[in-house]
Amino acid sequence: MNFRNTILTFLSLSIFLIVGGCQQPGEGSSADNASASSSNDSYAIDRTSLPIKAPARQKYSELDVRDATAPVRFDVTAPEGAPNVIVILIDDMGFGTSEAFGGPVSMPTIEKLAEGGLRYNRFHTTSLCAPTRMALLTGYNHHSNNMGTITETATTFPGYTGVRPQTITPMAEVLRQNGYNTAQFGKSHEVPPWELSSNGPMDRWPAHSGFEKFYGFLGGETNQWSPLIHDGVTLIETPQYPGYHFTTDMTDQAVSWMKTQKALQPDKPFFMYYAPGATHAPHHAPKEWIDKYKGKFNKGWDKIREETYARQKELGIIPEGTQLAPKPDDIKDWDQLSADEQKLFARQMEVYAGFAAHTDHEVGRVISAVEDLGIMDNTVIIYIAGDNGASAEGQMNGMYQEMTYFNAYPETVPEMLEHYDEWGSPSTYPHFSAGWAVAMDAPFTWTKQVGSDFGGTRNGMVFHWPKGIQAKGEVRSQFAHVIDIAPTIYEISNIPAPKYVNGIEQDPIEGTSLVYSLNAADAAEQHSVQYFEMFGNRAVYENGWMARTVHRAPWQQKAATRLQEDVWNLYNTNEDFSLSNDLAAENPEKLEELQALFMKEAEKYHVLPIDDRLLIRTNADAVGRPTLLGHRTSVTYVEGMRGMGVDIFIDLRNKGYTIKADVEIEQNANGVMVVQGGRFGGLSFYLKNGKPAFSYNFLGLESTDIMATQALTPGKYTLEYDFAYDGGGPGKGGTGTIKVNGDQVAQGRIERTQPGIFSVDDLADIGMDEGTWVADYGRSDKFSGKIDKVKIDMKSEQ
Repeated sequence: MNFRNTILTFLSLSIFLIVGGCQQPGEGSSADNASASSSNDSYAIDRTSLPIKAPARQKYSELDVRDATAPVRFDVTAPEGAPNVIVILIDDMGFGTSEAFGGPVSMPTIEKLAEGGLRYNRFHTTSLCAPTRMALLTGYNHHSNNMGTITETATTFPGYTGVRPQTITPMAEVLRQNGYNTAQFGKSHEVPPWELSSNGPMDRWPAHSGFEKFYGFLGGETNQWSPLIHDGVTLIETPQYPGYHFTTDMTDQAVSWMKTQKALQPDKPFFMYYAPGATHAPHHAPKEWIDKYKGKFNKGWDKIREETYARQKELGIIPEGTQLAPKPDDIKDWDQLSADEQKLFARQMEVYAGFAAHTDHEVGRVISAVEDLGIMDNTVIIYIAGDNGASAEGQMNGMYQEMTYFNAYPETVPEMLEHYDEWGSPSTYPHFSAGWAVAMDAPFTWTKQVGSDFGGTRNGMVFHWPKGIQAKGEVRSQFAHVIDIAPTIYEISNIPAPKYVNGIEQDPIEGTSLVYSLNAADAAEQHSVQYFEMFGNRAVYENGWMARTVHRAPWQQKAATRLQEDVWNLYNTNEDFSLSNDLAAENPEKLEELQALFMKEAEKYHVLPIDDRLLIRTNADAVGRPTLLGHRTSVTYVEGMRGMGVDIFIDLRNKGYTIKADVEIEQNANGVMVVQGGRFGGLSFYLKNGKPAFSYNFLGLESTDIMATQALTPGKYTLEYDFAYDGGGPGKGGTGTIKVNGDQVAQGRIERTQPGIFSVDDLADIGMDEGTWVADYGRSDKFSGKIDKVKIDMKSEQ
């Protein structure tokens, strides 16, 4: 035997001895709620303190390793039998949307899971996306997480800062440190906007909040045809292929990750959080899915709502004696609408239904992958059909492009009908009328944002786990809340909520495990008290009784009354599923008792003081919220900086400014020097076929282009764009001037500008235009030359 073969034989024997002498993951582990054995049976690990502490390193006196006994490798594995967990959270879907809960939209995946598992018909959210998501991911109330509203309206008050406290650790991090693989796909709206840059901090990004894999977008919504995607903490280019849609893309990623995880470590459990941006506006769906619903909503929202109510009773989703709660007074009867309104609104609902059905189809691909891997039996699947009620933020007429709302530009029905055929396509950014939101929230009155009505907070939830649930197709009616999901998963996986993380004592978990209800339909509910609050809409539930006040409708920018003047209602929800019978006058003592309970709970969970302001809270200065730039009036950017949001990029709204770009170009140079926004509103300073140009795109409705007449020859240049704002208030016009090395080469008039944001996902870039384009750049948006720097100065007089 030669030397090489001797070495190979020795290495093979060594590997055999190493593998044979190590305990495999899961063997011999026996976790309880406080501790468990590691692969070293002589050392009990404490799961209540994270990270789990390893045993002290052994010291040896032997000189020769052959004379010493090797220690067993310390490794933390998940408790024996811990299941895989998939949590699916749909965006902006009401209780009465899917057929599984009596609605008009075919969603066979959730229907199939419900038939093989359980429907929960008294499951609740917070009535708004980011607060619900934070509560779901931690097991704590949204104000306890400092997520009283969305991050874009954060203030400095506890309960509303948008910054998760150190005393709360995300469920994904707890599971990861207890031996799970973890991944998130889709929407993450839990990162404060001033932290959404490459400078971070990234403590609250998904990839630093317990998820080993993240593929999705950071923010409240995205253009499904052209999203801004992060893989981990890296902003990547959106895949470009015919028919691209983000929900399909994120599903491809989720399936691939799951298959890879099981190929590498089949015995290791995983936690997947699958949270598509659907069905949040913009309502974007492939044409073939929209076409499935052509003509199916011509009967209008009143008839659809009545039919949903009837099906819900037939299916046993709601009790037989439930009343159909009245619509809000502001929602017109369908037969009072004009023919044009009916035509437009029916089309809006066709698109939304196609969007929802397509989303459920993509969820189905994930479930099929679970089946193909043969792991369905011990995989917990929790499918939550909505992070709040359906959204009435489309106002009374809906919108062809949602950014018009944030810029106080009302769209008319005739204007929107011009886009009838393309509704839902890449050329639109649409939302539906509030009337459809009310219909999709049947049998309740209100919608998203109304935290004091079940139309805003009650969402259908399906729980599927063949190994752990004996019943099939049953309904569970115990009161449940989104904060119950984390403690349920902890109990099922036999992992305790930690008492200490990184040496910091953790707040006691606030949710209640639902495990008690899985195999006991008649079990007494254990989550007996729960407060609700959103923008002043507030309520409290206790043992079937509910006191509430509707402070502001979601289509109103300001409440009609002060918080102290609100009128409260009282309901016995055990007998009144839809909150239709107000008992306040009959039982004032009970109402007072619950009002006092609300104040007690509100103080306990950092709800007070309540802030009912809305649009003003989007102004960081007005509420003391930080921005990355602070009050700087001059910033110098370099090539390659991209994806800079409103709180990251210099604010050019409602003021004059100057942009100077130092560049070096070749013949016929092309591409963007600086851009903010996209197809549905924005500004861009660029070269097109060698000619310096500036475009201002007003809400995707009109574009003003200023361009030099002569192309530049190769060389180094300082290119300047100066905007002289007219003043006199927000949204005014001004004069734009382009200069080359100080000499004017073009000038033009811009009649009006957007007073509010351009976009939530078409952000600011240097040297390219990521996402949709502000202007037509010709052959490419990428700058073909070299950008040394781009300096932007705001004019001091404004």
